[in-house]
Amino acid sequence: MTKTLSGDDSYRLLIGDEWQLGGDGTYPIINPATEEIVGEAPEGSVDQALAAAASARAAFDSWSQTTPKERAALLQAAADALRSRVKEFVPLVISETGCTATVGRTMQVPQAATRFERYAQGALEPSVIPLPPQEMPSTALAPGGIIGALARRAPVGVVACITSYNFPIVNMVGKIAPALAMGNTVVVRPAGQDPLAVIELVKLLNDVGFPAGVVNVVTGSTPATGEALIASPDVDMVSFTGSTGVGMRIGEVAGRTMKRQLLELGGKGGALVLDDADPKTAIGMISSVWAFHSGQICTAPTRAIVHRSIYEQVVEGLTAAAGRLTVGDPLEKTTVVGPVITEAHRARIESYIQAGRDEGGEIVAGGGRPEHMEKGWYVEPTLIAGCRPDMRVVKEEIFGPVIVVVPFDDEDEGIAIANGTEFGLYDYVFSKDSARAMRVSRRMRAGNIGINTVQRNHETPFGGTKYSGVGRDGGSFGLHAYTDLQSVVWPG
Repeated sequence: MTKTLSGDDSYRLLIGDEWQLGGDGTYPIINPATEEIVGEAPEGSVDQALAAAASARAAFDSWSQTTPKERAALLQAAADALRSRVKEFVPLVISETGCTATVGRTMQVPQAATRFERYAQGALEPSVIPLPPQEMPSTALAPGGIIGALARRAPVGVVACITSYNFPIVNMVGKIAPALAMGNTVVVRPAGQDPLAVIELVKLLNDVGFPAGVVNVVTGSTPATGEALIASPDVDMVSFTGSTGVGMRIGEVAGRTMKRQLLELGGKGGALVLDDADPKTAIGMISSVWAFHSGQICTAPTRAIVHRSIYEQVVEGLTAAAGRLTVGDPLEKTTVVGPVITEAHRARIESYIQAGRDEGGEIVAGGGRPEHMEKGWYVEPTLIAGCRPDMRVVKEEIFGPVIVVVPFDDEDEGIAIANGTEFGLYDYVFSKDSARAMRVSRRMRAGNIGINTVQRNHETPFGGTKYSGVGRDGGSFGLHAYTDLQSVVWPG
């Protein structure tokens, strides 16, 4: 078990200007690869969650009145400080999440610093939208005349930022950076499975000079502290990334007090491989499910929906790709696929693989645990072919290294299969005809569409339709998400 990055004996909560021990003690954080204890996280109490919200409320008035330049300077300082400490943060993130060294070094920590820098710049973007004046006649309400107007983006208030376990630092910075840039204060509530690096991140923000109460952090192994924040009258907005089930619960609780909600929920990415697609491109992109954090990513193309004319070719290619992926210790340079987050999650994934067998799917790659890994929560990269649209493994989110393949015969059928789940976060179209791919993309019910790529553009509005969420963030849209539009009018 390690000490904190600063050498302290214990991880603590930050409430206002005070670092506190967990009101309900501590709980262990387990390394998914070794099953050893990484550290003891504070078990925050409901009272501490409410105190954190009250602290953020008390700090809001003064923070919201700071200038954009002041906020930009602090966010840039956070980016610089995190970059200077990448080598300290990466091992902690790897040990908590089980991500491979490659993902940790390239995606988990550096991307968080990039997001701080993006929103340091974003704090300086115009927040006032000029509107044309209108000539208004006299009414019983007021005299007529030329009425000027503008719309401005004002901070929402106190934001509860609640994130998932797969990318703890990156996801959290994607919330707190735009929120802080626009003058909001925040209460950070990381996932219970891996909160330690997020606590260290909050320490870093405290060290670079964010005022007391602007950034607070509470943690816990149960939903109690999160639910307390969502219900708190001091919280104005909930920004959540995680499962659809939890998102629905948040909607119920937050709706009672009409809180703003930004919910990025589950996904079941459909990769629609048309008859004129390049199979090699499709195979390479779809197999990223296995290679990128063991499939624990909501945007992954986990459903390969393949035209029957190239179906066998794609299945053979994916089977070969699975065999080339090294499963092992995340710290080894050759490892491509690491463990999943917990033993319970592995059992959940295995239950879905068994359901795929039971419902008539063919396990053509993987399907079990790697025999050479004696410890750790590993699942082999698994490919289930011959699937039907009505199967559970096709309709429900598995969130692991499992790809299902569904054949189709014509374009309309393929689109119907792609749209045939409750989710609508990220879908894909593969075709050599870009005009055709663009036309097909217009019929797909997802918030994001990739054409011949699984790469992202981080300036696009990101979010889902249907059960995949509410609202959009990313780029300047992330700034908009954490503001209320105010209209101001005056007589000319």
